[in-house]
Amino acid sequence: MTEKPNYNYDIVKLFTLATCFWGVVGMLGGLFIALQMAFPDLNIEPWLNFGRLRPLHTSGVIFAFGGNALFATSYFVVQRTCQVRLWNDKLAMFTFWGYQAFIVMAALGYVLGVTQSKEYAEPEWYADLWLTIVWVSYLLVYMMTVVKRKEPHLYVANWFYIAFIITVAVLHLGNNISIPVDWRWDKSYSLAAGTQSAMIQWWYGHNAVGFFLTAGFLGMMYYFIPKRAERPIYSYRLSIVHFWSLIFIYMWAGPHHLHYTALPDWAQTLGMTFSIMLWMPSWGGMINGVMTLSGAWDKLRKDPVLRFMIIALAFYGMSTFEGPLMSIRAVNSLSHYTDWTIGHVHSGALGWVGFITFGALYYLVPKLWGRKEVYSLKLVNAHLWIATIGIVLYISAMWVSGIMQGLMWRSYDALGFLNYSFVETVVAMKPFYIIRAMGGLMYLAGALIMSYNFYRTIKGDVAQGEVDKDGKPRAAMKNNMPVPAKAQTATS
Repeated sequence: MTEKPNYNYDIVKLFTLATCFWGVVGMLGGLFIALQMAFPDLNIEPWLNFGRLRPLHTSGVIFAFGGNALFATSYFVVQRTCQVRLWNDKLAMFTFWGYQAFIVMAALGYVLGVTQSKEYAEPEWYADLWLTIVWVSYLLVYMMTVVKRKEPHLYVANWFYIAFIITVAVLHLGNNISIPVDWRWDKSYSLAAGTQSAMIQWWYGHNAVGFFLTAGFLGMMYYFIPKRAERPIYSYRLSIVHFWSLIFIYMWAGPHHLHYTALPDWAQTLGMTFSIMLWMPSWGGMINGVMTLSGAWDKLRKDPVLRFMIIALAFYGMSTFEGPLMSIRAVNSLSHYTDWTIGHVHSGALGWVGFITFGALYYLVPKLWGRKEVYSLKLVNAHLWIATIGIVLYISAMWVSGIMQGLMWRSYDALGFLNYSFVETVVAMKPFYIIRAMGGLMYLAGALIMSYNFYRTIKGDVAQGEVDKDGKPRAAMKNNMPVPAKAQTATS
């Protein structure tokens, strides 16, 4: 009989708790700036105006919420699939505290107005340098764990995690090469300028979406959906095709952000072409995940956690259809600079990234704290429907307002004058901004419900009168797991 590996779950627990904390903080920030758009009087100068809080929200949700989720799940998955403990506990712990320090450094910079004004890369050189040290440590811990694995086969989820870690490192280094004005000061200037700077920025910016928000979370999908469904992945061959085609094609898609700019036409066309090609691997991955439920579709009726994951894939399919569509020049001429882009980004961020993370966390938390299931599956279901309605309200409002915005901007009279002033377009969008804020409020409410559910789960409570994901009545026992005699006496 082989000895069961002694996994390091402490580090996974810390990243899981950080994910929940930063998720609530980031979404609260998003709600506030959505209200600022509808009610401009909420802009509080200078530190809490929209210009400073918007990157705070973006980075809070992407890098704080999403980043901590990727750390937590990748450390869990690599141990479970490689059948070994993390390579270096102290270095792994450094990645946790180091990453939280980076988040705080970046956030303080945003509020104080210290940024380099690059999308998804706003922190100044000192924060970038610190993140480089943390990220290299992360790569080292992960790769050395893979190297010393006892399982000869490397499961596909690890492929996506490795691609995400390495590529984000390359993107970060390439985009953030800058020259500090003074080593004692926080200002720096990018090494590239003009069109070159824009090209490098959107090579980084789109691949931050491609590898941080897509590849990393696909690693999450490839592990947690089969585990929750208790089915093998539908097609391992398709997962290989999905991986290599996605990795190759995504790298070239960045120039579609720069249509109708000084970027050469051939580069714009290249970005558009590769963006359209992304339909194939993206939908291949979506189909692979959904078809994993073949023969087990009935589980969706009873298991809200699995529904989170499948709805996430639906949003992944939708947003990866919409993105290539918006990269086409004719469509981009209408959509660019409008709220349609905001709606597209949030359909992927809230629907795909958020939901697959929620599903993974609902699977992970009971495992980490030795519980059979989360405190209440009814609360999971409530979270699912509140958040889904919130997403639909949000993206629908942004689609309508964005297309209306684009049409109003390009509306001319018979003499060639604009039919609408810019102020008129802003006034026309106010009702949709209010609807967006309502959608964001519902999504935040869902995250708070989840946090409460986890709090009760970690305490060891079990909701009364519920059935489990298999439809069987849930045990009323405090921890829902065998406990020592002393504990049994204390909790009986």
